[in-house]
Amino acid sequence: MLRNGGTAIIGRLALIAGALALTACGSNTAREIRVVGSSTVYPFTTAVAEAFVNQGGGRKAPVVESIGTGGGIARFCAGVGWEFPDIANASRRIKKSEYALCQRNGVGEILEVQIGIDGVAIAEAKNGPNLRLSKRDLYLALAANPNGQPNRARTWRDVNSALPALPIQVMGPPSTSGTRDALVELILAPGCVEADPQAKALKAQTNQAAFEERCKRIRDDGPYIDKGENDNLIVQGLAANPNALGVFGYSYLEENADRLRGAPVDGIAPTAQTIASGEYPGARPLYLYVKKRHLRAVPGLSDFLQLYTSMWNPGGRLASRGLIAAPNAIRARAGQVVAQRLALNPADLH
Repeated sequence: MLRNGGTAIIGRLALIAGALALTACGSNTAREIRVVGSSTVYPFTTAVAEAFVNQGGGRKAPVVESIGTGGGIARFCAGVGWEFPDIANASRRIKKSEYALCQRNGVGEILEVQIGIDGVAIAEAKNGPNLRLSKRDLYLALAANPNGQPNRARTWRDVNSALPALPIQVMGPPSTSGTRDALVELILAPGCVEADPQAKALKAQTNQAAFEERCKRIRDDGPYIDKGENDNLIVQGLAANPNALGVFGYSYLEENADRLRGAPVDGIAPTAQTIASGEYPGARPLYLYVKKRHLRAVPGLSDFLQLYTSMWNPGGRLASRGLIAAPNAIRARAGQVVAQRLALNPADLH
């Protein structure tokens, strides 16, 4: 039986095992780059993966999985070694609790690379009702407990008498999605503070549990329709039901501009210009998280990241996929993080 520090010994043995696995990974030239995470970042990383393979040299195609930001970071943080992902795509910043999970599992230093900017688009079919919504409207329509009461609203007119009496039907991503997190943080929570004086007081008191219950929990009684991590299913759903709204990253709106349009929020439509300027309420940064230890061991991983930095400029190849370029200073900093392998400072996280 282990006594007095046995737990610490087990932890050190686990880290050693991980390091040995990573060393083995480095000696295996057939090991492909592995990326998991955000459905919003997925098309951009896939485009870089295609360009990476097309450079030749017999490179194996990176494996890129779309499982949502939360699910991707959880898998990324599960450990270090050949069986764990090298990169997590993320449509929001990593949380302090997630970083702590990475450290408990021996991941070590992590690079945070902002690849560009995106917007949480509220979209409808071209033949839809042409809704013009506010953050307040969306909060009252989608929150589980607006103003501290169970949500009984069934039509848009129930939340705003100026809106049509159409059923509230909003198709969006699941709770593991960074896009859903951004919808809550950037649109619903501010709408809650505008609509509910008590919510403003709770926020000022930093009563997070009460504030989240009142402002951030999305209803699960039908009007919000969870369509999973495949945003194309939302696009298809809007084509089939023109009275519905969809929630996804801006790139999917741009890609389907022939049949969809963005619904303005507080009078501002989601466009590349309004998102880049920060004018659109749903604008947000997009990230890659990279294991620094894997950079030394996984063949081609450093080259893959360098290729990414060459494709995210305005007018670059990722712009044609719908990525909105970050401002010059942010791109320069992200390039420096990649070139110098600068680790994320966990003190900056929330």
